Amino acid sequence: MGLIKLPKKRGTFIEFRNGMLNISPIGRSCSLEERIEFAEIDKKEKIREKFVAALQKEFAGKGLRFTRGGLISFDIFPEGWDKRLCLDVLEQEGLNAIYFFGNETSLGGNDYEIFEDPRTIGFTVYSPKDTERLCQELFFNTPPNEA
Repeated sequence: MGLIKLPKKRGTFIEFRNGMLNISPIGRSCSLEERIEFAEIDKKEKIREKFVAALQKEFAGKGLRFTRGGLISFDIFPEGWDKRLCLDVLEQEGLNAIYFFGNETSLGGNDYEIFEDPRTIGFTVYSPKDTERLCQELFFNTPPNEA
């Protein structure tokens, strides 16, 4: 991580979460403006993609999975520990449909597997407002302030 050249680095770079590591080359404490700046640099220079490729090579055969997470990070977790873990429990509840909203739904994103799972109805979203708009369209006839 020390070899990555960025205009700014802020705060925690490796975060231990339940069952996974979240790695952020710019750091978790960056501002929204810095997140957007990093995302633009990352699109051009493929910082996370190269970082993941190096880790995949280093840890090949170790049963680990690497996926993009949001604008500034990627996740590392054991194979099979992706977001689909909840689907078996939800299926047992007898739900008619399981809707999923995610922003990293393309191959390599941390929402890809659950988005593509045949047990879900998946939607790609780009912001909380986008999610809110879709939920209004799907589940409610009138906006909450008009009810």
